[in-house]
Amino acid sequence: MPDRANWTRGTWMHIAGIRIAIILLAVLPPLALANRESRRTPIVRAVESAVPATVNITTTQPVSQLVNPFFRGDPLFERFFNRYLTRNSRPEQHLGTGVIIAPPYVLTNEHVLAGSAHIRVTLSDNREFEAELIGSDPSSDLAVIRLVTDEQLPSPTIGDSDDVMIGETVIAIGNAFGLNHTVTTGVLSGENRSIRTGSREYHGFLQTDASINPGNSGGPLLNLDGELIGINTAILGEAEGIGFAIPINRARRIVDDLIYYGEVVPTWLGMRLQEMTPALRGALEHEGSTGVLVSYVFDQSPADRIGVRAGDILLEFDGTRLMSMRNYFEILSGLTPGDRANLKIERGDKTLNLKIKAVAFPEERAEELAEILLGVEVTELNQDLARRYGIPANVSGLVIRRVIPRSPAANSGLRPGDVILGINRDRIEDRVAFRRAVTKLRGRPQVLLTVKRGLRDGSVTLELS
Repeated sequence: MPDRANWTRGTWMHIAGIRIAIILLAVLPPLALANRESRRTPIVRAVESAVPATVNITTTQPVSQLVNPFFRGDPLFERFFNRYLTRNSRPEQHLGTGVIIAPPYVLTNEHVLAGSAHIRVTLSDNREFEAELIGSDPSSDLAVIRLVTDEQLPSPTIGDSDDVMIGETVIAIGNAFGLNHTVTTGVLSGENRSIRTGSREYHGFLQTDASINPGNSGGPLLNLDGELIGINTAILGEAEGIGFAIPINRARRIVDDLIYYGEVVPTWLGMRLQEMTPALRGALEHEGSTGVLVSYVFDQSPADRIGVRAGDILLEFDGTRLMSMRNYFEILSGLTPGDRANLKIERGDKTLNLKIKAVAFPEERAEELAEILLGVEVTELNQDLARRYGIPANVSGLVIRRVIPRSPAANSGLRPGDVILGINRDRIEDRVAFRRAVTKLRGRPQVLLTVKRGLRDGSVTLELS
């Protein structure tokens, strides 16, 4: 049994210790709370201001699978019994990020939503909303969705991506690997970068070493003032410390088109271009390996108004060296009506630097473009033409009135009286649809036409001029 005196002394010492601790807690300042404000750095403040407008996007895509209930895993039997297989559909979910650019509209990447059947958005305060696709533009990898709600929504402060500085601190926020509102920091590494993903090349991107991982796509890139300066969109496979973002100034112009028209209005400069072959380089005494030839300038076009001439060699477009016509059209697809761009032109022994303003493609000139690209003149289908060419009365489309000799249409066997029913994925029922479809063909090497000849339908691929 413990000594009573020692036990009493120990108990009182324990009680005294508790009293001293209580006194100290009451007297000493709350150190953690006192230091909290000093730890609120510009990065913390920027994140606090932007996170409420940054959303997580979950898309659901139906995926069909062929299921053979009898011979699973045997490729021979799978092929033989393919016609008898049942088709099961299971949903597949994909994650991405977006920014509430103008409530209730959310800006994100086109590839985040591609093929989605259902879109759901979650905010940082855990509110969840259904969303519907308003418009998308694969050429810029941007898309806009609208949240189905009347609730008040936050929005970010929009910055000026033309005023960025190489080396300044930037912040990326996104749903990286499904980890909600992950924050990474780095510096702005470069401007006006060109990257290729798959079969498409993108131009004019911002480059950063802030970590951008799967799930970050569509999220904001911020400066230290918490201003939105870019939309994170891509990483280079196997690269470390290299990420890219679409400048917000360019994105805002595309957003306006997507919200008001559901698509991006095609732009036009009014030049017809031609690839530079070795023979042309020799004839024009052009020693460089870059550039495309201006073969035709449309009257009263932007190019005509600034003095571009047939025979000029276009070396650079908006700060990017041109290796092919494809480069030109990829850059043009990133411009919207009203945008200004720089042209660097070689004319004989002179180098010219010109400023050009893009305009909306004039649809009334689309049929002129169809003659150049396809080699056809078209007209509306009427009863007289239907009787002459044996076209059923329920058919709608445009009739080929004339085929230009040695054109892509002539080389593919098209002839007067053929009815154009479709151009690529666009259905052609009237002149308006035809004009819109033709404007999309600029810069493409091929086009698929769906054609009716008498009672027969068919498809033909044209190699474009």
